[in-house]
Amino acid sequence: MAYDNKNFGDNRNNESLFSKRIKAGKRRTYFFDVRSTRGNDYFVTITESKKRFDDNGYDRHKMFLYKEDFNKFLNALTETVNYVKTDLMPDFDFDAYNHDNDQEEGGITATTDSVVTAAEEGNVDDWKI
Repeated sequence: MAYDNKNFGDNRNNESLFSKRIKAGKRRTYFFDVRSTRGNDYFVTITESKKRFDDNGYDRHKMFLYKEDFNKFLNALTETVNYVKTDLMPDFDFDAYNHDNDQEEGGITATTDSVVTAAEEGNVDDWKI
């Protein structure tokens, strides 16, 4: 049975509903995208994109995170990062690496538009590799 979701538009192409890009170094970028299923459920994709050393495209690694695992994932990530910060490297200044406002180097960008194009946000699924 097919139906038209008037609230969210036709999302058959599994386009990103929300996207956050984090530029990490010269060759690495992380993408956090919210996508919807045909049944209007939601999930998150986390993609690491690394420019190949021979400058011939990108290597991508993608992870899918479903709503039933959000809390477990967030708790495990927080616990793991806190362990590194407090037990392994308590004297390290992690705040020295906060570059959230550094847009010239590709800092963090976000959109809540229902349609995100590769040119606007660098949506990794639209890249040709």
